Amino acid sequence: MDIRNATNPKDMKHYDTERLREEYFIDGLFVPGEIKFVYSHVDRIIAGSACPTTEPLNLEQNVNTQKDLGTDFFLQRRELGVINIGEAGIITIDGEKYEMGPRDGIYIGMGNKNIEFSSVDPNKPAKFYINSAPAHKTYPTVKIDISQAEKETLGSQEEANRRTINKYIIPTTVKSCQLTMGMTALEPGSVWNTMPTHTHDRRMEVYLYFDMDEDSVVFHIMGEPDETRHIIMRNEQAVISPSWSIHSGVGTKNYTFIWGMVGENQTFSDMDHVAMKDLK
Repeated sequence: MDIRNATNPKDMKHYDTERLREEYFIDGLFVPGEIKFVYSHVDRIIAGSACPTTEPLNLEQNVNTQKDLGTDFFLQRRELGVINIGEAGIITIDGEKYEMGPRDGIYIGMGNKNIEFSSVDPNKPAKFYINSAPAHKTYPTVKIDISQAEKETLGSQEEANRRTINKYIIPTTVKSCQLTMGMTALEPGSVWNTMPTHTHDRRMEVYLYFDMDEDSVVFHIMGEPDETRHIIMRNEQAVISPSWSIHSGVGTKNYTFIWGMVGENQTFSDMDHVAMKDLK
């Protein structure tokens, strides 16, 4: 497991491109036949992927939980959220199978021991994107089809930010200890997300960008509002956003991203808005 330390905004202002990517950028996800995780000390979130092909991928057999987490099994003191951005797959949780179509999600509560990921067709593998957070209570496992996600459409074509937010794991839909997850899809012709921007000092966030052409990029904008930086993102790459950082993006074409948040509260609308005049 790749371990990332927390960073101070006073230090970040001195980072060059290489150091910025070293601290916040996540690459190498969705390798066929592998599970990959990045552990961030920012609210102790884990972000990663599982891409099974001919053989199922067992969570416990692919993670050294005693070394990396200090527990007997992965979800002993954690909860887990998954969204499938690939083809049809199956997640088996302590013997119970959940069919996961494209864009389907699932919340897996603390205490489940045996988690296994598989693809229906090895030649068209599922791509399971995973977020995990520390938990203090067991909530029921809930499968969330893309059709069941709570939807909100924002923005306009005139402002190039028309987008639909699909909320999978939020308090009004699925009970969790602190993890929230959703997926935002920009319409063709729209390239901006979350501008005017904001921070939420009570929660950190991780973005996974996908549905991007080979030559498309997203400029992920981060940092304190008066000390902004950017990271170039390509298809199926993720980025860690500390709670003190803005998190906005503009692409060369429309794109989709999954957001996962962990922190003090789960209030989706709890934001500290930043006036355009205050950005630097």
